Amino acid sequence: MFRELPIGLTPPDWLVRNLRPQPAPVNWAAMARAAVAMALPLAIGFAAGQPALGALASMGALNGVIGDTADAYRMRVITIAVPQLTGAVGVILGQLAFGRGWYAVLVVTGVALVSGMISTIGAVASVSGLLLLLNCVVGAGLPLPHPWWLAPLLMTGGGLLVLALALLAWPLRAGVPERASVANAYRRVADLLDDACDDDRYIGARFDVTRALNQAYDLILGHRARHHGRSEELTRLLARLNAITPVVEAAPAVHLTGRPLPPEVPRTVRALADAVESGDTAGLRLPKLPLALTETERAVDHALKHTAEVVTSPSVDPRGVDERTVALHVRTARATRDAVLSAGSWRYGLRLAVCIGIAQALVSLVPVPRSYWVALTITFVLKPDFGSVFSRALLRALGTVVGLAIAAAVLAEVPIGWWDVPVMVVLAPLVPALTPRGYGFQTAAITPVILLLSDILNHQGTGLLLPRLLDSLMGCGIALVAGYLLWPESWRTRVGDRLADAVEDTAAYVSTAFGDGTDPARRTRMRRRLYRDLSTIRTEFQRALTEPPPTGRRAAAWWPLVVAVERIVDATTAARVRVHHGAPPPSSAEVHQVVRQLGELAEGVRAADTLTAFPTHLTGPAGSVLEPVRQEVAAARAIATPH
Repeated sequence: MFRELPIGLTPPDWLVRNLRPQPAPVNWAAMARAAVAMALPLAIGFAAGQPALGALASMGALNGVIGDTADAYRMRVITIAVPQLTGAVGVILGQLAFGRGWYAVLVVTGVALVSGMISTIGAVASVSGLLLLLNCVVGAGLPLPHPWWLAPLLMTGGGLLVLALALLAWPLRAGVPERASVANAYRRVADLLDDACDDDRYIGARFDVTRALNQAYDLILGHRARHHGRSEELTRLLARLNAITPVVEAAPAVHLTGRPLPPEVPRTVRALADAVESGDTAGLRLPKLPLALTETERAVDHALKHTAEVVTSPSVDPRGVDERTVALHVRTARATRDAVLSAGSWRYGLRLAVCIGIAQALVSLVPVPRSYWVALTITFVLKPDFGSVFSRALLRALGTVVGLAIAAAVLAEVPIGWWDVPVMVVLAPLVPALTPRGYGFQTAAITPVILLLSDILNHQGTGLLLPRLLDSLMGCGIALVAGYLLWPESWRTRVGDRLADAVEDTAAYVSTAFGDGTDPARRTRMRRRLYRDLSTIRTEFQRALTEPPPTGRRAAAWWPLVVAVERIVDATTAARVRVHHGAPPPSSAEVHQVVRQLGELAEGVRAADTLTAFPTHLTGPAGSVLEPVRQEVAAARAIATPH
């Protein structure tokens, strides 16, 4: 039996959250690709008597493994190939600046500014910006082989080898990832219906639904936007994904009733999910649903029958797919331009450039054996979409220590030569296996791989360990001071304004949900956008909870308001569903009162750094469909931070 730690020795919550591994399935295919793509160049290099060239290609393969995150095969062409090309540009720029003193400082700092700005556009741009800066730092810090095009060619070739391996199964599994993503969304909806009357599990299940829908829409619409002409298969999948929306909208109404649904209902949704994933609907046998009596039961019954009709239909009418939904989810050139020119993009680019400039200036003044490791550490720690800077600096330091322990055993016991190939076969799969668990785990996996390749290039053995530790700690220190402490973003800017925008959008949603002649598709788009925005806010809060006080404590104090806003959206959706299936609609005066109270709440949230309670005077007829909405609004306005 373990005794409980004394209160003074109990680790703080923010530290526990940082160190807790994230649950994630094991991607065996990605692990196999990593083993082959990173070990094969080494084997070819040793066979050709050029192990250094093989190590460079393996470094490029490591970049490809890091970017191998997409599910759809067409998307992999984008997510792996495009970053490799920007990485090649980075190597070339770095080589031009190698050994040029302060000129190298200016070049790498300028590349850092560009890298930081393009990283805010999206997932592919984020990895592209990362590799642009990483490879530029490597080129500026290492003497790479001549001619100038050899190193970028080898590193790009290593990354493209990962892509080639990823595309081997495309002819046999074309369309499988897209179908699986839609089926996963259906299964999460089935879980939501199972947990609809469990208050503790319902919120988590609803968040899982939002995340699954976001992933499915992003995957299918991103694929569809790049597909020349209209694809019947993608159109069908998009129609099936849209068809689950009425079921999602009915779930809040079920939650408010407090009465569990018959088990046949979630069982039906799972049967439809299996049919979507297999692509075979001919033999689909659905459970018989019980007779629907109440408005909520009729809403669920109607939604399920509509979904089943769309799934089992042999063809789909392209006009039934809402193109405005496509426009909502596909990033346009104008949106990309706005992202690049936004104040947030410039702010992040400048912050990254300042940190990289300090690092490059420092290593130019102070002799550091492997100076490029300092800038590499900063590049990883300061990524804007990878989480809290403080948490990543902490996890980077801890992960480096663990990785160095593994590397010490490898470098001490394995001589440079053919034995490096089987060692790489063992170490490389750890990168895709541990990356989903958290940044610290990813660092622990990447560190021994990088040191093994560095040893092949430099032949320094265990002499690499202490410099790597010191450089990583220097990089973490610069990132914490110049990239975190000196850029104090106000809580209102970071979270308060976003939450206030969500409350205002909720007020608009309430007004639209009960307005005369409102387009149902517009209501659906507003609800989807609201849940997506709230999902983003929830993620930002979870990042803030991993930071030490006062940020972590403030995030914990504001968290109930985030949940309250989500409940208001749920209650509004439930009321709309009830009205659609026979309940009397609310009066315009009731709707206006709720909208006004939400507007006041949004103004208060936007103006405050700490939460304060807002007086609530919401009245209305008993039994109105808006009564649950009024209760949730009153609860949200009554929330105050503890003193």
